[in-house]
Amino acid sequence: MALDFEGHTTASVFNVAAERWPNNEIFALPSDPTRPYYPEGYSVSFSDARHHVANYEAALLDSGYGNGHRIACLLANRPEIMWLKLAMNGIGISWVPINPDYRPSELAYVLRDSAADLLVVGSEFLDLAQEGQEQNDKKTPILVLSENFTPPAPKRPPPHNGTPTPDGEASLLYTSGTTGRPKGCILSHEYELSVGHWYAEIGGRLNIREGVERVYNPLPLFHLNAAVVLFFGMVLTGNCHISTARFSRSRWWDEISETRATGCHYLGIVVPSLMNEPPSPRDHEHGLRWGAGAGVEPSLHRPFEERFGFPLIELWGMTEFCRVLTDAYEPRSIDTRAMGRPRPGLEVRVVDENNIDVPIGTPGEMVVRHSAETPRRHAFSGYLNLPEETEKAWLGGWFHTGDTVTQDESGMLYFVDRKKNIIRRSGENIAAAEIEACLQPLDEVDAIAVMPIEDELRDEEVLACVVANGTADSALAQRLFNHCFEHLAYFKAPGWILFLDAIPVTGTQKIQKHMIFEPNEDPRQRPDIHDFRHLKRR
Repeated sequence: MALDFEGHTTASVFNVAAERWPNNEIFALPSDPTRPYYPEGYSVSFSDARHHVANYEAALLDSGYGNGHRIACLLANRPEIMWLKLAMNGIGISWVPINPDYRPSELAYVLRDSAADLLVVGSEFLDLAQEGQEQNDKKTPILVLSENFTPPAPKRPPPHNGTPTPDGEASLLYTSGTTGRPKGCILSHEYELSVGHWYAEIGGRLNIREGVERVYNPLPLFHLNAAVVLFFGMVLTGNCHISTARFSRSRWWDEISETRATGCHYLGIVVPSLMNEPPSPRDHEHGLRWGAGAGVEPSLHRPFEERFGFPLIELWGMTEFCRVLTDAYEPRSIDTRAMGRPRPGLEVRVVDENNIDVPIGTPGEMVVRHSAETPRRHAFSGYLNLPEETEKAWLGGWFHTGDTVTQDESGMLYFVDRKKNIIRRSGENIAAAEIEACLQPLDEVDAIAVMPIEDELRDEEVLACVVANGTADSALAQRLFNHCFEHLAYFKAPGWILFLDAIPVTGTQKIQKHMIFEPNEDPRQRPDIHDFRHLKRR
């Protein structure tokens, strides 16, 4: 059973955990000679981690930092990023993790928007930090992480008096910003701990045992999944968070074996990438009891479990509201996009554009809340500097997720697509994810992104951008079109197919569709695009 978090801050809960499980490992890294930090691997007990946290906290206090300051961290997946977070949270400083894949202008924006009082960087990111500083009129002080951690004095005194409280700001996490500037999500101590507790208590096939689990997560520590959901799930149960620099198909099983992982997290391309590997005896030479994640194609779900011998537990969550939905109890609906059923503390409705409930089985937007009495309990505290956007997201007392789902009579929710990934063609709503699910399992497809493209006659048409596993030519394009035309309604088949060398992804392996083309570029003008519109007939 997970520790009780009520009335605690993230730092005080960590201290309780360190008292209870002093010798248990809390964090580990596999060896990786290409990594600029701890190439031989790393592991640390709760007790030793607590010592690191205390040293950082003392240094921050000695330099004059306190309640209400914000400190940005550009440290990738170094374990120090978590010890710094706990040290900051212990004295009321908000932790602002930075995506190391940012361009200088993006870094400058986050530093300005967050009003960060300090930027702590790994030496490998110093050039990025300095280039970002050139575009940052606030000139945030930069500190390169080293053994002699001596922060410069802040330019302003602590904004707040007293000690941190559970409802105070623990972190400021920026969303991916796929449709515009990233938004800073304010996360309280209570929110982060409730997320970890909820995750730790899921049960079913995702049964987290006290003090024995070792969960491998290839996702970055600037992301809620790794830094909050898993980390605090492990803290509250005396278990070990295993991190790595990034997902690598070639290193996956080596790292699983070396770190003695009992569970893993997946996202995006992880499942199809592993399935594309030739069968090997290593497929079952591991200790994994379960995987947890999102986005596995239904056509790959059962074959993956049969091949590798452990269940993939699909979760739904988002930075703003991460009391995850999950399909963790048997019988699981693994041949569908089932996400789980509402539970006490996580109420769900499926609504139309007028915020009216849709009939059972009808696609609509999923809106969520804690309860009628306390709708925003255990949710994010709001978008920084954007109160109007916060209230818009909570229209009618429910948080609007932007996800299109259906719900059956048993209450099970099924993911359809992001609202923005719905293609409107001649009055038909087409889910990009459905076409991606049709093509991704094909051996000839390594990666795929489907999106709307302007069409003068039909409003929008379907564009499939494909990274081929082999020769990309007109014959393959025809086969892909024929496959969709055969398996989906005629209007869903791609009107256009374009082969690419690669599809851009975020550090969490989410496809960045908005990065595929240059602004204002018309993909239809590319000379190598394949036009199948004339074949889309009943």
